[in-house]
Amino acid sequence: MQRLCGLADIPDGDAIGVAYRNRCPHLGIELNFMPDVFLDTEQRYIQCANHSALFQIEDGLCVFGPCQGESLVTVAVQLIDEDVWLSAEPDKKD
Repeated sequence: MQRLCGLADIPDGDAIGVAYRNRCPHLGIELNFMPDVFLDTEQRYIQCANHSALFQIEDGLCVFGPCQGESLVTVAVQLIDEDVWLSAEPDKKD
């Protein structure tokens, strides 16, 4: 497992939410150009920096761009002693 962050680092610290693999389903490349920058300017969507595809935060569904209708791959996270940890294997999305 890999530590992602402390619970205090999450703006809504009482909810872990969902995590996604940092790969665009269109080309399989990383979503971000800059470290830790994943959201569009309005902070409403996860945005692929390579071709501006937009993904809903709550379920990873692409709502705009060349991969519209596809989804980001979720990864399992868990809270251990006030830290958020990434599990070793991504969740399978069928």
